[in-house]
Amino acid sequence: MPTEEEDLFGAVDALLAQVAQDDLPDPAERKRLREAAGLSQEQIATVLNARREAVGNWETGKTQPRPPKRAAYARLLEGLAQRFPASAADAPAAASAPVVPEAFTGPVPEPTPAPAAVPACRPAASSTTKPAAASSRRPGARKAVAKKTTATAADPRFENGPLAVIDCEDGQVSAYCVGGLVLDVPAKSIPGLVDWTLTEARLGQARLHRHGRDADPILVLTASALERYGLPVTLSEEERRASRLPDGHKVVKQISKAGLQLTQRGFGPWARVFREPEGSRRRCVQLCVLPWNALDTREWGKKDDPQLLLTMHPADLARYLGLYAARVMTPRGSTATTGLELMVALRPPTRAEKDPATGEFKRAFNDDALTARYDVVECEVPDEHPVLKGKFARHHMRTPAEMLMEEPYDWCRQLTDEECANHFLVAVDINMSFAAAANGLTVGLNGPTHLTGNPKFDPSLPGSWLVDLSHVDLSRVRINGRTVDGDRLPSPFTPKGDRPESPAWYATPTVAYAVELGFDVAPIEAYVRTQTSRYLDSWYKRLRDAYVETMADMGVTTDLQGQEFLDAMAQRRQVDPTMALLETAIKATAKGGIGKLRQRSRGQVPYYEEYPALRRETWRPDIRAAVLAAQRTGLHRKLMKTAAATDLYPVSIGTDAIVYPSPGPSPLDILPLTDEGKPVPGTFRLGVSPGMVKHQGTQTVLWAESQFEERGGVFNIANLIKNDPTAGEGE
Repeated sequence: MPTEEEDLFGAVDALLAQVAQDDLPDPAERKRLREAAGLSQEQIATVLNARREAVGNWETGKTQPRPPKRAAYARLLEGLAQRFPASAADAPAAASAPVVPEAFTGPVPEPTPAPAAVPACRPAASSTTKPAAASSRRPGARKAVAKKTTATAADPRFENGPLAVIDCEDGQVSAYCVGGLVLDVPAKSIPGLVDWTLTEARLGQARLHRHGRDADPILVLTASALERYGLPVTLSEEERRASRLPDGHKVVKQISKAGLQLTQRGFGPWARVFREPEGSRRRCVQLCVLPWNALDTREWGKKDDPQLLLTMHPADLARYLGLYAARVMTPRGSTATTGLELMVALRPPTRAEKDPATGEFKRAFNDDALTARYDVVECEVPDEHPVLKGKFARHHMRTPAEMLMEEPYDWCRQLTDEECANHFLVAVDINMSFAAAANGLTVGLNGPTHLTGNPKFDPSLPGSWLVDLSHVDLSRVRINGRTVDGDRLPSPFTPKGDRPESPAWYATPTVAYAVELGFDVAPIEAYVRTQTSRYLDSWYKRLRDAYVETMADMGVTTDLQGQEFLDAMAQRRQVDPTMALLETAIKATAKGGIGKLRQRSRGQVPYYEEYPALRRETWRPDIRAAVLAAQRTGLHRKLMKTAAATDLYPVSIGTDAIVYPSPGPSPLDILPLTDEGKPVPGTFRLGVSPGMVKHQGTQTVLWAESQFEERGGVFNIANLIKNDPTAGEGE
């Protein structure tokens, strides 16, 4: 039995602990004391049963420790302060330090504004120690660790990052943010969750361009969060077809009753919930409903693991999506949608401009952006477009003289007897080929100008040209003084690699390549754009930097060459699986963004009726055609130079994967080098940067022959030669 004295001592200790909870040194002093004792953040975290990131947040003031850790932390600091008192040299710095509100990490403005309400927060528990739930946890998931680029912490409005993963465990709703931060969510309903996000959570992302707008905060809802807020974990068949909840659902009614609004898309996998703007300030939150396939596993996860994102720990998912937001942008839906939105974010169509007469601001258009919808050109639109109504039979296959057919390669040929003497077929794959083709490409911004009467070809005018290239004979072409056997190469003018037989529509890069090869061209007519820009340059650079940085995080850096590069590529997915997901998502963003420029109807409306994508200023099939033409002709240019340097010819090409006969199993056995051991200029080069190539896979010649025999003819073997089952994803 405890004595009265022990009871009194216990009560005093409890009182001291309570006082200690409100008597912590300032964040800078906490760091000084730890460093003076020669302790690491990891050591303190281990003693307090906390995460290293949490200790780091305490030392910057981003978060504060909570009971019972707070009392123990205070006791530790008190003991360190007795051993390592502040010296006189420390005093001036402490005295002159500005007073910064708790959990405020941005630059201190003058004067300091009153801090907004700070949400309750705590360090994220390790994903290996958090109990597993039935459908929203995976035991043994990696611990979330903040890397080089995380949140836009420089902006105090968004100090907790661009997004949060909302999860519920034991009745407690938590918001997992980037950097290991976890916020307590007091909201009891979806409207309450939205209002909490708008007023307290400090989530969002600063604009990528000074004339753009800040990104709305994203809340990723897990299965447990859906159950907590009265939403179904799975949609019914009818709801899946409509891609939304019915208007009569109780949560939709709650949103309306609270004075909030949904966009016309309703409450679906990606739902936007908003209040009326306050002046020019948007008040919108985007909900990403994870169990409703908001993050398609083919783009955001792994094709062979459809449950990956559903079972990922919320902290790990926040890290993954937070890195994507920091390096690309806050997700806006599919990777394709985000890729298109990135173009707009980097080239916003409008800006605020002061009217000199009235002194008021008005909307003005930017010269380097897509600012309006223009008349379309029949040859550039897909078959279901309204402009074609009544002009072709429903299932009429338009000819090249009726339709612009700029697509990537899908080509294959039989091996020659000499090539069959090789033992292997080696496939190399171009990194980020569509993004690389967009770099430096001049595209049109305004509407089409129709040129008739055999206009002279002008390579500076982007658009579509009706021209006969059937006379272009590449069977014996000289490149760098050497003759190339063009019969063993695909034609650069058609996706199937066939030589044109009559006049056809081509984008400007294709016609320009015919001129580059030394052939005369005589257009019959054309649709060109006179206002031009390198519109996609900033888009390419943003994606390039994101890709290169992500690959470097997996050990694949730009300085690696030869076998070192091949080894690093082969091991990269084991180095950091989260970064491997990020690599796939970035590549899918690049490819999908270009595809969205000519988005087709997904059955929303009857054939030949206007569908939603056509209402966008960014629905520009001519720009997509220009990128694909540049990708295909750029690939052909390298094929020609490689053949001239090595007398080596491909046997199959699938989009951006090229298959060569080879005496050995490695790309090093086929890619040409100079006498000094460097890549021959203009040919394929191993490396991580967009436009360079990597190893996609190797098979034997006997395997290819058996495939041809089994399938009864030639087919595209480039699509089957993949050592890594995820190779080529998102390309």
